[in-house]
Amino acid sequence: MRGSFKSVAAFKGNKNWDSMIKRELDIYIRPNDLRSEFARDYTRILHCNAYRRLKHKTQVFFSPSSDHVCTRSEHVSYVDSISNTIASYLGLNTELTRAIAIAHDIGHSPFGHKGERVLNEICMRDLGEPFWHEKNGVHFVDDIELLEDDKGELKNLNLTYAVRDGIISHCGEIDERSIKPREEPINLINYTKPNQYSPYTWEACVVKVSDKISYIGRDLEDALHLGLLDEQRIQELKEILGVHSEETLNNPNLIYELIVDICNNSSVEKGISFSEEKLKLIDKVKEFNYKNIYSHPRLDASNEYFKIIINRIYDTLKATYSSDMNVVNYNLDKAEKFYPHLISSFKDWLYKYSSTTNRIGTNLKNKVIYYLNESDYSRSIIDFIAGMTDNFAINMYNEILSF
Repeated sequence: MRGSFKSVAAFKGNKNWDSMIKRELDIYIRPNDLRSEFARDYTRILHCNAYRRLKHKTQVFFSPSSDHVCTRSEHVSYVDSISNTIASYLGLNTELTRAIAIAHDIGHSPFGHKGERVLNEICMRDLGEPFWHEKNGVHFVDDIELLEDDKGELKNLNLTYAVRDGIISHCGEIDERSIKPREEPINLINYTKPNQYSPYTWEACVVKVSDKISYIGRDLEDALHLGLLDEQRIQELKEILGVHSEETLNNPNLIYELIVDICNNSSVEKGISFSEEKLKLIDKVKEFNYKNIYSHPRLDASNEYFKIIINRIYDTLKATYSSDMNVVNYNLDKAEKFYPHLISSFKDWLYKYSSTTNRIGTNLKNKVIYYLNESDYSRSIIDFIAGMTDNFAINMYNEILSF
């Protein structure tokens, strides 16, 4: 029912309001600022570099020559649109859903989920912990992304708890029919795996479901555009979707059907819910996608290429490590002669976040996160790579290859 969630929405008066808007530090507010707490988060995310780089990161298909294959940025826009429609209908806070939606994939590595798996292998080997984009997204908004304040000082984004929680809780790989938020705020460091806890707000639950709605149909559309599905597979897909032979497979129509289903079947008592019919449909489409798209042999060559690129960049930078910082600087200067763009970019990265940087007289007022023991050095390289766009990573690999 329209407006049926107003009593539990993330607005002032909600019993959890203070914890929802809590920030790690006080934030600079202009005297005439017209924005709410969540609208302020939205613009802080919109202006950060990690958000800008999403337009050059792979969603599923690496296809830099095509303007019509979905990128990570386009996917985020879909999630923003879908969650805004659902939240608006249900009476939830659309400013919160929008902030979570545009930030939810900031933690993605280059080359989509294949790049994520490669970084996970490196993390498990060298740090003994997993890499997953939801947690990395919170790491980026908490520790990496910087904005310049009115004094020209670079500071961390310092987002509200509700937005940060929405980022780490957004995993769209869900199989339950309905989602409800958890009752208590938790330290987000306690997350050790994706989908471990329910989101803290109803708005984050909506974004989580919207993420699922967004990618499931768009991946089909890309597969059709790229010619990955033969006539037999297309006919099978039409039967799953209930599309008659003379009708066109249409992603906007599928999205619309799922949005209407969510709006008609959700309630505070049941949660954000699909009907049994639509949940079965989603499961069938997901099964079809994994069998015929995500495991398509056409993707094997690019997946192997991505693994080579990320490992080579990591190994090249890791070779400069020493327990003596003077030796590290010497090794970096030496390597810069061969790989000028890669090493200079990495040195700039270390400068902003390292304990070895003399910050006196600089505009760096952000957290120090690397103390340059070996594990921190490895982490700095992983963070550096995770922030790259596809094209930047390829260019750095090509620089390593060339003389």
